[in-house]
Amino acid sequence: MLVRSPQAALQRLFDEVGSVDQIGIDERVAKYGTRSVKKSAKLWGLRTAVTMVDLTTLEGKDTPGKVASLCQKALRPHDDASIPPVAAVCVYPSMVRHARRALGNNSSVRIASVATAFPSGQAPLKTRLAEVKAAVADGADEIDMVINRGAFLAGEFGRVQDEISAVVTACGTATLKVILEVSELETYDSIRAASFLAMRVIRPGDFIKTSTGKTSLNATLGNNQVMLEAIRDFYLDTGVAIAMKPAGGIRTSKQALTFLIAVKETLGDAWLNNTRYRFGASSLLNDLLRQLEKEKTGAYQAPYYFSEAAESY
Repeated sequence: MLVRSPQAALQRLFDEVGSVDQIGIDERVAKYGTRSVKKSAKLWGLRTAVTMVDLTTLEGKDTPGKVASLCQKALRPHDDASIPPVAAVCVYPSMVRHARRALGNNSSVRIASVATAFPSGQAPLKTRLAEVKAAVADGADEIDMVINRGAFLAGEFGRVQDEISAVVTACGTATLKVILEVSELETYDSIRAASFLAMRVIRPGDFIKTSTGKTSLNATLGNNQVMLEAIRDFYLDTGVAIAMKPAGGIRTSKQALTFLIAVKETLGDAWLNNTRYRFGASSLLNDLLRQLEKEKTGAYQAPYYFSEAAESY
C-alpha cells in the first residue's frame, strides 16, 4: 500500500480548496482600519458588538457564585437599560447547571460550554463525547469544541471530520462551534483547509472559531479574514451559511468595529448579527460600554466605573 506523507496530504487538500494569497490578505485587512465609521454607524456597531459577545469564565477557581454574577452581567451589562444583553455566557461543563439556574429557561442569553477536553483536545473520543452530552443534559445551548490538531497536521483528515461529526450528533439540538486553534495550524493555507473540513460536516448555523484563547496567538484580522473568505466561498458553492467566532485578543471597541467592517465587506449584512458572528472576548465588553457611555455623555468614565469582566477566551 502506498503511504503518503502528511505534507503530500496537506498539499492535495490545499489544491482542492484553494490556497491563500497571504500578501493579498494582509493588504486587505490593513485597509479595514482606514475605514471611517460615522457617529450613527459607530453607535450601531458598538451596540451590535455588545450583542455578539460570549461572556466567558474558564478558570480552575470558578465557583457557582462567580458564574451567577457573570450571568447577571450578561443579562444587564450596564445600569443603562437600553444596553442590550450579550449573546451568551461560556463556562466549563461543570458550571453549566449553575448558569442555567441563574439564567432560567427563557433567557435570551444562551449558555455555551467548552468541551472535548478543552483546550488541548487530548483525551479519548469516548471521553470527549461524554463531556459534550453531559453539558447538553445540564442545559448548554451551545458547545465549543476543539479539533484534533495532531490528526489534521498528520494528514488524517477523515479522522478529523469523523470526530467533528460525532460531536455534532452528541450536541443534539445544541449549536456547535468548532475551534481550529489557528496558532497551531500556523499557515493561512492550513487555516483555510481546516475551515473547509469542518464546514463540510457541521450544520447550517454552526460556527467555526479561531482559537481557545490559551495559546500565544489568537484572533487576528488576518486569520479572521481567511476564515470569512472560506465561509463566503463555501456559501457560494453550497448555499449553506456557516457562522464565525473570532476569540482571544480582541479587547477594544476599535478592534471590534474593524472586525465588523471585515464581516460586512466580505459576507454582507446577513452576517451582522449574533446568530452568525460572535466575539469570544469578554474583556471587550467593558470597553464597548465605556465607548457607549462616551457617545451618550461626551465624557469617558474611568475603567473601574464598570464591573470587572471575566477573562477573554
